[in-house]
Amino acid sequence: MRIFKNKAFSKWAAKEGLGDDVLQTAVNDMERGLIDADLGGHVVKKRVALASRGKSGGARTLIAYKVGDKAFFVYGFAKNAKANIKAKELEGLKAYAAILLNYSEKELGKAVKAGVLNEVESDG
Repeated sequence: MRIFKNKAFSKWAAKEGLGDDVLQTAVNDMERGLIDADLGGHVVKKRVALASRGKSGGARTLIAYKVGDKAFFVYGFAKNAKANIKAKELEGLKAYAAILLNYSEKELGKAVKAGVLNEVESDG
């Protein structure tokens, strides 16, 4: 399972103190079927803990996800900042997920090299 985060998500995660270890744990949970919401079109919502606040004071992440293949963290927001995303936003995220999940290895390499995507390094 390869895990990536887009540039905007990387910036948001750094500001919130959300480390790659938390993203790894979230994807490991998802691989075991622990998904908070399947929004369709390979877009899932997963709650994550922020710093020492735990999941209840944490954030929601939206991930382009294909079981056993790849996960792309594409959007994040604090629970107290936004209740949910709008239908038009979800529509756009589904289209974005379709593009990301169909990237070839060559395209992934180019995106990482260009800084459009960052790969989350495996912890084991």
